[in-house]
Amino acid sequence: MDVHVKRGEVTLPVSETPNLWPGDRLWIHPDLPESQGAHFVLVIAFLRGSTNPPPPEWFTRVETWTRDVRDEGVFVTVPREAQQALLFLAPETGGDFNTLRSSVRGRPGLFVRAAQDLQAASWERMRLDDYLDDVKVTSQFDPAALKIRTEMAARSLGIKINESCFAKPPDEQAPCLSQNSEGMVLDDANAQSLVDQLASGSTLDLMNQLSSTAMAGGGAYSPYVGAIVDTAKILSSLHTAHFQYIPALALPKEDALNLRLNMPPSFVNPKSVVVVALPPIGPARPEPLYAVDPAQSFCALKPGLVLPAEGAPLMFATGLAHDLSLHIEGGEAKKTALDVPVTADAARGGLVTTQPLPPLPGGDLTAQVRGKWGFDDWEGPQFRLVVAQPGKWALAPGDESALVVGRDDTLHVDGQSAVCVDKLEAQFGADHPVPVTWKALKAGAFEVNMPLKDAGPGPVKLTIYQLGLTAPDSLSMVAYAAAASLDSLTLNCGDRTALLKGTRLDEVAKAEVGSISFTPSTLNHVDSLDELLMSTPDATSSLDPAKQYVAHVQLKDGRVLSSPVSVSPPRPEVALLSKGVQDDSSAAPLPVQFGSPNDLPIEDRLVFFLKSSVPTSFPRDEKVELAAADSSFHAVLSVRDGSLMLENADTAMASVDPLTRFGSSAFGPVRVRPIAADGAAGDWVPLGTFVRIPGFKELRCPRSASKPCILSGANLFLAAAIAATPDFDNPTDVAPEFTGTQVVVPHPSNGVLYLKLRDDPVTVQTLTLPITTISVAESKALPGAAATNVTPAASTSPPAATSPSSPGTGATPPPQPASPAPQAAPAAPSAQGAAAAGEPAQTAAPNPK
Repeated sequence: MDVHVKRGEVTLPVSETPNLWPGDRLWIHPDLPESQGAHFVLVIAFLRGSTNPPPPEWFTRVETWTRDVRDEGVFVTVPREAQQALLFLAPETGGDFNTLRSSVRGRPGLFVRAAQDLQAASWERMRLDDYLDDVKVTSQFDPAALKIRTEMAARSLGIKINESCFAKPPDEQAPCLSQNSEGMVLDDANAQSLVDQLASGSTLDLMNQLSSTAMAGGGAYSPYVGAIVDTAKILSSLHTAHFQYIPALALPKEDALNLRLNMPPSFVNPKSVVVVALPPIGPARPEPLYAVDPAQSFCALKPGLVLPAEGAPLMFATGLAHDLSLHIEGGEAKKTALDVPVTADAARGGLVTTQPLPPLPGGDLTAQVRGKWGFDDWEGPQFRLVVAQPGKWALAPGDESALVVGRDDTLHVDGQSAVCVDKLEAQFGADHPVPVTWKALKAGAFEVNMPLKDAGPGPVKLTIYQLGLTAPDSLSMVAYAAAASLDSLTLNCGDRTALLKGTRLDEVAKAEVGSISFTPSTLNHVDSLDELLMSTPDATSSLDPAKQYVAHVQLKDGRVLSSPVSVSPPRPEVALLSKGVQDDSSAAPLPVQFGSPNDLPIEDRLVFFLKSSVPTSFPRDEKVELAAADSSFHAVLSVRDGSLMLENADTAMASVDPLTRFGSSAFGPVRVRPIAADGAAGDWVPLGTFVRIPGFKELRCPRSASKPCILSGANLFLAAAIAATPDFDNPTDVAPEFTGTQVVVPHPSNGVLYLKLRDDPVTVQTLTLPITTISVAESKALPGAAATNVTPAASTSPPAATSPSSPGTGATPPPQPASPAPQAAPAAPSAQGAAAAGEPAQTAAPNPK
């Protein structure tokens, strides 16, 4: 049947007509062959509901074999109150028209139901046929795309497919996808039916087939499937001796209604009457169409642009939606407005542009699907379109120096939407460009896989080709050798030093935390990590330990890396107010007067006062560490053990007996620092120098001031030099390995000698001892009696025996007989020589300048 519908001045083929309206003018042309032998009578009937039989004039009899009908067709107008329209095609017999009219007017409800269900079943069959046709074509011409196209078509047409078919061999996939087609249309929310059951077998066979299915036994029919079964029952109940009614599915294509019967027509009694439903009469009800992902963006200038959509199977399976276009608005200037034709393609899963888009302004665009649903205007979903713009790409922050050779790396690029990116190429140095893979991460960013495993350090250029742009964009960067690895940067609030941990920290040029700049100071290697001490002239008291900071560390080659920053609370800080030593009242006072307040004898009790600066009060649980500058000894003082005593809220007195705490080997510079309860240690504060004093016993001198004296005592090696003047003219130097108990020293001036201790060889100390006068004979025995201010030398004569009466006293031996040749006065033997000869005593003589 060829059918046109005219409404007003617009005429549409039946394939584009979803509904009829009172007043529509129908043109119906039975398309029978010239050789048609049997004469068919065409009856056009309009109904007005189940409870109101139609008037006789709503039935039109058409003799299809007449020349006028064959050539011109017939015109009918939809009555004003009509609600359904049916076509009856019956073999010519006497009384055929009256019989059909009486049957319809007598039981209008049955035919109303038949008209509704047959029309819906026809549309559902078109969905299924469209799916099966695509499976057949794809399996023959593009088997590799069968899975993708089949899934797209199933989504668009509301078809339920068997996913296990794709696990079969390629030549078995298409038959698997096409079998059991009677159950495929159950996946649509708009309508559900088993339309294929109406296209095969007799009415009785139809009933038997349906009743034997699992769906019938389990009650899984949709109400609509049950309605189709009822329609078959209805038509079979109308059988008479002359007529039997058989349903026909009308499958419109362009202006033709192709009829599909469920049984061959009969031309003998009872003769077959083919029942055909025309589109329903009333308002059109277009199916809703939705964008698959409303937030997704698409490149407007992509060839063959596909806009994924779903929810309206009849849009893809029929021509009810026609004259579709994409109305585009927006752009940077907001002045763009044009319409581009589109078509619904089920196998591609959406709406496809049928022609290339004209040049569009750059930026974001909004596109809405518009068209006609039958005679009515129709609007569909909106889509986001993007037009590529040149010069919008840039490396993500932190990736400017992220490329490291020797391994494949990733690069992040930010800018505009990546939907228009067509391909990427990377060029390493002077090599030829190579394609690289990439993936979009989010709107305005994508990630690039850079093949750097076999590349060398040097310049790298990334070329970005975009759809719609003739010239590509390019980004330049540098690939580096293996870079330093940063672990953390730690500092205390208020400190001017920070500790950076990691590897290859010798490459670090500077680090910045906000506006505070640190420069490298001291690099140490601890276990498997480097520790770089960094300093700053800037104040760090503004840093908040409760906040998170990131340090930007610049390497010497220009790269900038990031490192987490750990800011701890301020470290404790103290100031040294005073220090001093307290003599033991029970012991004899020391004969040495110190030339510097920083020299602290270990024999005396050390007392010093500290004032807390950070915090402002001295915490009771804070401790003080006293240690040598070389950390060879240390002690911790606290309030609990009594070595610290709070004078007031911010000041504490510390006391320690060095000789008791550290022993006689404690010497050299010492320092102190506070230690908070949490273990945080403050800066070292210089305290002074621990010095040890020889055990001076006696000073014996002749009456003549020009002659030297003898200084006796224990541990004389602790004295570095002894002189009669503060300028140390003609001093006596004491060897570090000196083991004797007497030393020859210059005659004191005014009873005072000047001393330099070995623990502080710079400071001049004062030695005051009572002088014991010796006889002339004893003075002549001194090494300097014959000549003074002569450098002593080791004697070559055999050493004198020590007096048995005073073994080990170290007394100066008597002079030896003069040698044949004149020579200088003999000097005391060296410590090494005395030890080798078994001599128990040595005497040191003055050493002239």
